[in-house]
Amino acid sequence: MGLMEANVIVNVSKTENGYSASCDLLEGWVVAVTGDWSDLEKEVRDSIDFYIECAKADGDSYPEIFDQEYQIVYQFDVQSLLCFYQNIFSFSALQYITGINQKQLGHYAAGRSKPRRKQAEKIVEGLHKLGKELVALSF
Repeated sequence: MGLMEANVIVNVSKTENGYSASCDLLEGWVVAVTGDWSDLEKEVRDSIDFYIECAKADGDSYPEIFDQEYQIVYQFDVQSLLCFYQNIFSFSALQYITGINQKQLGHYAAGRSKPRRKQAEKIVEGLHKLGKELVALSF
């Protein structure tokens, strides 16, 4: 039986022109990019690799999780999640998926209001349900 990869949680937020990311495991580590999601993914991986390389070269300590195979798990705030998916789905479609009024979803995406925990869970659950349905498709 093979070893499972460890998960490294990276917190993601939408900025005016791109994204920013932080990781609680790496004190003081922050990445910000102007551009799209693929730019952030590349920069996060490159920056973590550089952080660990420098720590090793300087003899500084760093979390041992980075000495094994790991995968990066991105954890979005609701505003960033909606901004990311609004390029794929209309707010009308997101309303159908989440059960939350599209006007309210627009307020969340624009940062005019923040959803309560129950609303945030409805958004995530709706997207998870859609994902499960898509994975189950076959032809």
